Amino acid sequence: QVQLVESGGGLVQAGGSLRLSCAASGRTSSSGALAWFRQTPPKERAFVAVIGWNTGRTLYADSVKGRFTISRDNAKNTVFLQMNNLKPEDTAVYYCARAGHVTVSVNEYDYWGQGTQVTVSS
Repeated sequence: QVQLVESGGGLVQAGGSLRLSCAASGRTSSSGALAWFRQTPPKERAFVAVIGWNTGRTLYADSVKGRFTISRDNAKNTVFLQMNNLKPEDTAVYYCARAGHVTVSVNEYDYWGQGTQVTVSS
């Protein structure tokens, strides 16, 4: 089992910044890849960014390139998502998830956090 706990969400004005954290624990928590997805019901969960835990390889959704940065602290088993120049369309519940490798496919992620709300006001 792998446990993922997100934090750092909140309310921010357009153009502002937030930093999300995802603390991982449990078996194999420090392998594979950790990613961020977001969801605004009734839309499906959408890929945001992913980082390889050992390789550091990153991928981003086109909608966040140049504004969001994913990083990791291996010693603390924590992944971060720095979100700058936030837009109202970034409003969503943000989820941290783990997969066995770097991938953008939601179906390949086997562990999920509970989510943290990000609201961007115009």
